[in-house]
Amino acid sequence: MTNIELMEKALPTAPLKIAALESCKDLAEKVDQYIVSFRKNSLHDFLDPAIYSSYEADSYLAKNSCPRFGSGEAKGMFGESIRGKDLFIMVDVCNYSLTYTVNGHINHMSPDDHYQDLKRIISASTGKAHRVNVIMPFLYESRQHKRTKRESLDCAMALKELENLGVHAILTFDVHDPTIHNAIPGTSFENIFPTYSMLKCFIANEGANIKKDNMTVISPDTGAMDRAIYYANTLGVDVGMFYKRRDHTVVVNGKNPIVQHEYIGGPLENKKVLIVDDMIASGESIIDIIGEISKQNV
Repeated sequence: MTNIELMEKALPTAPLKIAALESCKDLAEKVDQYIVSFRKNSLHDFLDPAIYSSYEADSYLAKNSCPRFGSGEAKGMFGESIRGKDLFIMVDVCNYSLTYTVNGHINHMSPDDHYQDLKRIISASTGKAHRVNVIMPFLYESRQHKRTKRESLDCAMALKELENLGVHAILTFDVHDPTIHNAIPGTSFENIFPTYSMLKCFIANEGANIKKDNMTVISPDTGAMDRAIYYANTLGVDVGMFYKRRDHTVVVNGKNPIVQHEYIGGPLENKKVLIVDDMIASGESIIDIIGEISKQNV
């Protein structure tokens, strides 16, 4: 039996509700439209009015908001009942486009602000929802997932906090280090990889141009090497890597500055290069690597 058949015949845990924070409204609307369409076109031969009384709906989006006081403080609230619902809260902690006013000044929402709003909505649902789940495409503080010196373990602390707030499951995408789940072994943690979908699309568009002698997959640092090897093996091409040579005698903004990007791998002359990484923050490293590749690919 296929996964879709299993999903179609599985009984819902409880009536579904999606609480989309302002940062994730657009994505939540697409998810809602898909679920509405899926449920209206499945299970019609198996529907039992008593069990599936709230299975089909025109929308599963819950009315919720996080209004702010003049001081910049906020509160989470629902505009409808969520008692007994299977609640999925969606938040995008990297949406910097949203703003709010603090003492008359405009302030852009940071990941910390989005995370606080998430906790407010969880708090507003406490004791009412049948189950609380969190969908966070970019896991909050996932780049601070391990301790190398005297520093905070922000991601682990955030996960423990969500667990203590009663969150049943956390769904995220391509987390920086999947072993962070070890911080909450008793809570469901779904790390969804988009690798298959990306490769499928890439091969569909570039399949005819992919050859071992004209393409190389490049990892921009040591941390992304496993991902680059998977891409290279799937595409049947060579793999290379850059590593960041740092000046460990100097600390700038909490880290050692990069002196040079050193390349390890075969020649890149006249080859197409596919750079594979998990995220782009400032883009500085990618720009530096493209510059280094351009020197060799002439």
